Amino acid sequence: MKKTFKRYTLTSALPYANGPLHIGHLAGAYIPGDIFARFLRLNKQEVVYVCGSDEHGAAITIKAKKENTTPQAIIDQYHAQIKKSFADFGMSFDIYHRTSEKIHHELSQEFFLNLYEKGEFIEKYSEQYYDEDFHQFLADRYIIGTCPNCGNEGAYGDQCEKCGASLSPTDLINPVSTLSGKAPVLRNTKHWYLPLDKYQPWLEQWLLEGKKDLLKPNVFGQCSSWLKQGLQARSMTRDLDWGVDVPLQEATGKKLYVWLDAPIGYISATKQWALDTGNDWEKYWKKQPDAADDTCLIHFIGKDNIVFHCITFPSILHAHGEYVLPENIPANEFLNLEGDKLSTSRNHAVWLHEYLEELPGKQDELRYVLTSILPETSDSEFTWKDFQARINNELVAIFGNFINRVAVLSHKYFDGKVQAPSHLTVTDKFVLEELSRYPERIASSLEQYRFREALAQFMNVARLGNKYLADEEPWKVIKTDEARVKTVLNIGLQIAANLTVLAQPFLPFTAEKLFTMLNLERSGWDNAGRPDLLPEGHQLGAVQLLFEKITDEQIDYQLDKLSLAKTKNAQAASKTPASPAKASISFDDFAAMDIRTGIILAAEKVAKTKKLLKLTIDTGIDQRTVVSGIAEYFEPETIVGRQVSILVNLEPRNIKGIESKGMILMAEDADGRLDFVTPQSKFKPGSTIR
Repeated sequence: MKKTFKRYTLTSALPYANGPLHIGHLAGAYIPGDIFARFLRLNKQEVVYVCGSDEHGAAITIKAKKENTTPQAIIDQYHAQIKKSFADFGMSFDIYHRTSEKIHHELSQEFFLNLYEKGEFIEKYSEQYYDEDFHQFLADRYIIGTCPNCGNEGAYGDQCEKCGASLSPTDLINPVSTLSGKAPVLRNTKHWYLPLDKYQPWLEQWLLEGKKDLLKPNVFGQCSSWLKQGLQARSMTRDLDWGVDVPLQEATGKKLYVWLDAPIGYISATKQWALDTGNDWEKYWKKQPDAADDTCLIHFIGKDNIVFHCITFPSILHAHGEYVLPENIPANEFLNLEGDKLSTSRNHAVWLHEYLEELPGKQDELRYVLTSILPETSDSEFTWKDFQARINNELVAIFGNFINRVAVLSHKYFDGKVQAPSHLTVTDKFVLEELSRYPERIASSLEQYRFREALAQFMNVARLGNKYLADEEPWKVIKTDEARVKTVLNIGLQIAANLTVLAQPFLPFTAEKLFTMLNLERSGWDNAGRPDLLPEGHQLGAVQLLFEKITDEQIDYQLDKLSLAKTKNAQAASKTPASPAKASISFDDFAAMDIRTGIILAAEKVAKTKKLLKLTIDTGIDQRTVVSGIAEYFEPETIVGRQVSILVNLEPRNIKGIESKGMILMAEDADGRLDFVTPQSKFKPGSTIR
């Protein structure tokens, strides 16, 4: 890091307490945060690392309604499960809190009142959607409809998860209530809005100019896109019956917007930790009068939370004025599973609690594989075969093999006592020199949030040791030159001791085994790289196996689970009735739509997006550009020449700086799979569809 800080406040995204954790969560926000926290502590930095369950918002109440229970029952169930899963996995949070606690409600209300009393909010009446069957206003996630930007029919009232666009419920085409399945009506209601547009000049200076060289490219790119589109005021209150009460008499029955209260959960968690441990929470969050007494705030999140942590929450902190701002937000992209998106609704996931039960004692194996494939700047993929290969061919064959050989040979030849080295060869000196460089290389990668790169450098230390033993062959040399074997095993054991220290951020359970096996005292990062961690005469502990091979049977079991879930989903989909019909329209409304056949003449991906394709279409009337959110399903070169159905008289829209004139028609099944809606035979471009 270019700048040094007095202390560090680290956060990992608060998981929603409406379901269990899966490996996508781990790869997004939790493994990177845990590695970084452990690394800082090894460097004797003052660190508090906090997390907790996000227990408010529409997702909780929707889950409760689906299961015919209460929001409190849902959060109690999943908070306990998530907390236990994290603990069993070895996460090193200083506290795992929850946003339903009184201390959090009070602090969130204090924040709201601070901004309210400063006049930061815009108070206005607006028309919002209301479900007449359920007699309630609908929060963002209670409304789904068609995204006006990419045509995704499952967009939510606050965000389209296909193209990433920020939305308001009234932006949706053909909105439907998730409660009744019917079209909602608009009614007047009063809310308090945070004027993000007011903070845009400050955000551009603080974020785009001040952090251009710090932020990861995927984070900087998404923030630039949001700011380029222009920010708008966002409501910080909701008409809900679950959440933090708005602390105003005139707002009875209203709750704080979850993205106002959720990130404050980081602060309330720290406050509770400080009460529990006798610390001062304010020094970890509030600006200090002495510039040398500063705090570095870092948020570890997934890509779907970038806008809230880079724009919304910093704007709230800035408006408040007393709090430090994030130094960095190293967000990761998405992790896919076996060629498909992770999906909780389809049970296409590797659930953490099930993994811990089915593969007991293999926490570090999962940490290792996920760290090696972290989606740091682009989406990545987990497969069970790759999981098996990385463990068997890397952890077992390289790391574990080296440790086992050097420990077993030391016990066999010298009763487990470290021998003094004698004459050092050119090879010995080279190996020790290389060993001394790795701690700095690994640290440099970690400081830049390049966790995959750091892990690869760590494994290179094991490779260095493995090659050294293989080249020197002490099991052969012992017959003719015992003195040489003493030197070789001394150097091998020093490499093993360094691996023990360096393993702590990445493989904490393995590091503990190694400390015991080598009978080595726990030590910090400043000891890594030394050639004398184990002195002459030091007695080693008993040898134990670090890793076991993953069998084909274990992998087949996991693949069969995913296959069974896929089969059940297919069966359920075949029995599931189609979504209810939308509200009736007149024949004149239908007749007003001009749908024609067309041919795709050219297709290319829209820069800095993962969902969008820019299509050039011959409509028979003209050649026009259409932006479509189908990039995840079709490669551009495979659809050139395809016949499409296109709505040609749709009002043009500007999408990512491109004027899109029309919308192609697509069919979507229950799994989200898309296909073109076209006539069975070829029609001349411009033919009418009616």
